[in-house]
Amino acid sequence: MASLNPPVCDFGWQAPHFKLPGVDGRDWTLDDVKGEHGLLVMFICNHCPYVQSIRQRLVEDIAVLKTLGVNAIAISSNDVINYPQDSFEQMKQIAETFNFDFPYVYDESQSVAKAYGAVCTPDFFGFNARLELQYRGRFDDQGRDLTPKPNATKDLLEAMTLVAKTGHGPSQQISSIGCSIKWKD
Repeated sequence: MASLNPPVCDFGWQAPHFKLPGVDGRDWTLDDVKGEHGLLVMFICNHCPYVQSIRQRLVEDIAVLKTLGVNAIAISSNDVINYPQDSFEQMKQIAETFNFDFPYVYDESQSVAKAYGAVCTPDFFGFNARLELQYRGRFDDQGRDLTPKPNATKDLLEAMTLVAKTGHGPSQQISSIGCSIKWKD
């Protein structure tokens, strides 16, 4: 399993629209999920060890961002034929187990991942209230380490807090690292 780094932020790039089915039984669009002060679009999956290592902290940080008017959505775009642990049914179980308080949706055609230029899981796209990209960086500096570091950075939380307060992301960003999106043949 090779790890990949996505490119860093293309400031001002507009969020592409989508309509995707959620594990909660409804379809979600970009307009449905944008927050008053921003939106975090996350490409994740169930089986990636990078995602597994941050799930609980991610849920906690998104709860903080919601209080700042920043909403979030998680999108799984992986090929479920070759990676059945990323199936829609498994997505439902993960969302329930980790108490996802944000939509977890399935991009079966992989067209949304392609429109966003997503390359790995996790891949974070942080937008301001005008849905202009302001953050495309890592979650924190722990990587796949499950044991929290005493002085760990909170890159994503700090960046999206700045976006919520100013409409602009940090000028210095470190790209995320993760497993490649599992593209269909």
